[in-house]
Amino acid sequence: MTALHFISGKAKIAGVMGWPIGHSRSPRLHGFWLRQYGIDGAYVPLAVAPDCAEQAIRALPALGFRGCNVTVPLKEIAFRTVDRLDETARRMGAVNTIVVADDGALVGGNTDGFGFIENLRAEQPDWTAERGPAVVIGAGGAARAVVVALLDAGAPEVRLVNRTRARAEELAADLAAVGLNGDGLSSGVTVVDWVSRETALDGVSLLVNTTTQGMAGQPALDLSLRALPVSAVVNDIVYVPLETPLLAEARTRGNPVAGGIGMLLHQARPGFKAWFGIEPQVTPELTRYVLEG
Repeated sequence: MTALHFISGKAKIAGVMGWPIGHSRSPRLHGFWLRQYGIDGAYVPLAVAPDCAEQAIRALPALGFRGCNVTVPLKEIAFRTVDRLDETARRMGAVNTIVVADDGALVGGNTDGFGFIENLRAEQPDWTAERGPAVVIGAGGAARAVVVALLDAGAPEVRLVNRTRARAEELAADLAAVGLNGDGLSSGVTVVDWVSRETALDGVSLLVNTTTQGMAGQPALDLSLRALPVSAVVNDIVYVPLETPLLAEARTRGNPVAGGIGMLLHQARPGFKAWFGIEPQVTPELTRYVLEG
């Protein structure tokens, strides 16, 4: 999109806060929508070091910001700093979206799980979480968002696999402690040893890689798909490259696949709506524009 975008003194302002921030595609993404919908507004990168993050977040209302996105390594700091948390952010233990309320309060949310589910539904419309168990590879912040989103969506079981079992157990215990729908998560999450990762694929309807394995410059994910049903959807949240070795192998054997760029695009929708008042759409033109950046 090449149309010029002008703003006035009444412009609505939001941004993305992180350290570093130069790699972020969010300004390009939100800038596309601002121009597309003709909004008098701006979305700016905010390079904020961790030791200044609380002060910067607290300054958002005074500076006239509608809010901001928060990326690594500031998501946990934002979680501790905001005045109020929505239920999803509370369970995920991290904030990626801040909205300045009418009373000036900072409201923290987390849209990563929303972006994950919306991407799956867009890429594979026939997929439903209720269809069967899911396997999630990894135990970091992205895995936490994915597990919570899957259980919220009705997945009967999530098999959590990580090279270090202790980290997966810690994540599962933490999720059980914060609870889901009032009854905890312990009955929905099964921790699987790394050596058993291939047998864990038996009978599942979804496989998700939340690690950096398969990203450009990283080795491919060490996982055989022999036991994976051909009907199972395979999703990799990595989007550089667009088709990781995992997705390429899955596509070759006939599995339906979903790439990772859509998660980035869809997770941005709730924040944009809260700050600028319009529900934006994820389109092929938007995807191309963000990737070209």
